[in-house]
Amino acid sequence: MKLVEKFFTAQAKAKGGRDGHVTTNNNVLDIDLSTPKEMGGPGKAGATNPEQLFAAGYAACFEGALGVAARQASVKLEGVTVEAFIGFGKAEDGGYGISADLHVNIPGLEQAQAEQLVEAAHGICPYSRATKGNIEVTLNTTTNAA
Repeated sequence: MKLVEKFFTAQAKAKGGRDGHVTTNNNVLDIDLSTPKEMGGPGKAGATNPEQLFAAGYAACFEGALGVAARQASVKLEGVTVEAFIGFGKAEDGGYGISADLHVNIPGLEQAQAEQLVEAAHGICPYSRATKGNIEVTLNTTTNAA
């Protein structure tokens, strides 16, 4: 997929890899990184990792796409939550890879309608579009009251 018009460019700088530091050009994000203990790293308190950063971005982007899908379907949403679980491990080809499990809760809708909106959002979300065919993405939809 090639962009025909670019509206915004995010900029972040990493130094020191998985056990280093990340900053954004607007200095809002200025955080230490640490490889989790489960991956053989130190798992330093107060530090994050690339998978957590990806999970945060994917969850926020997907909820935005869900809002677009709901507006297109003339459905009002309230109390929606999106939780992204990003797995890290060995890939089939012997290298490393990630997977994504999205847990979307849309209170107040029938299950079938909620699932339709989640599928529509999956087709709209830039993260979903970027990962399509590249990583395993699982969608889990619930309609539990908040």
